[in-house]
Amino acid sequence: MDLTEAQWAVLEPLLPSDNTGPTGRPRVCRRTILNGILWILRTGAQWADLPARYGSHQTVHRRFQEWEQQGVMRTLLRALADDLRDRGKLDVSECFVDATFASAKKGAMELAKPARARGSRSWQWSTAMVFLSPSARKALNEPK
Repeated sequence: MDLTEAQWAVLEPLLPSDNTGPTGRPRVCRRTILNGILWILRTGAQWADLPARYGSHQTVHRRFQEWEQQGVMRTLLRALADDLRDRGKLDVSECFVDATFASAKKGAMELAKPARARGSRSWQWSTAMVFLSPSARKALNEPK
């Protein structure tokens, strides 16, 4: 699942240099860090479950946070999406929203609890349920 040489050649110039960290210690290789970040994003695993071959999960997570704040992750993802689009492997003119609901615990907010099912639901209803979440309501109510 790690980056190929061709993929690394495209992404390497987009990453900040491997200078020493704030404490003066040498930093872990950017390729190893990026492979660890991509492993987490692909699997959806928790940071603590990161395989040891990618180094310390704290280090990988800290670098992910740095790169996210600096806009590096956005640049990387756009470069990957552009490459896929150029090769005909990605069509962004068509997409969907998955509004699957899975309650995490009994104490879920009343607003977030789904109504008792009465027959099959349409995809429109599932999509509309997204807008009932508190975060979606906040985003919709923010001034443009």
